[in-house]
Amino acid sequence: MRYLHTMVRVEDLSAALNFYCDGLGLVEVRRHENERGRFTLVFLAAPEDCERGQADQSPLVELTHNWDAQSYDEGRNFGHLAYEVDDIYQACQHLLDRGVCINRPPRDGRMAFIRSPDNISIELLQKGEPLAPKAPWADMENTGHW
Repeated sequence: MRYLHTMVRVEDLSAALNFYCDGLGLVEVRRHENERGRFTLVFLAAPEDCERGQADQSPLVELTHNWDAQSYDEGRNFGHLAYEVDDIYQACQHLLDRGVCINRPPRDGRMAFIRSPDNISIELLQKGEPLAPKAPWADMENTGHW
């Protein structure tokens, strides 16, 4: 397993980039605009990781900007921790066997969400290409929220 990123939601992307990049000195390493989902993801790395050429192999901060106006209260601005796993189905089964609720099952063979005992949302992402969808995961419904 490899730690990937921490996601935080931002209301004003320009102000957030000013703070994280101009203020803290983080460096934008990639950006994803999703018109259908109406959001932008901006991934930031520490300058030393960029200098060593390891930005994509280092933990990142993911800024998530939803285009429709929203106000984040009660900690909704903190999104999740993300980890890459070798086999998403095996990782989810291991957790399920230990009583962990799989809030968003890996129906697509790529992504799942769980929550810690303290309700911290954790994203699990399949390393490399998504695995082929398979039972029982392909038909599982979401449970709660993440």
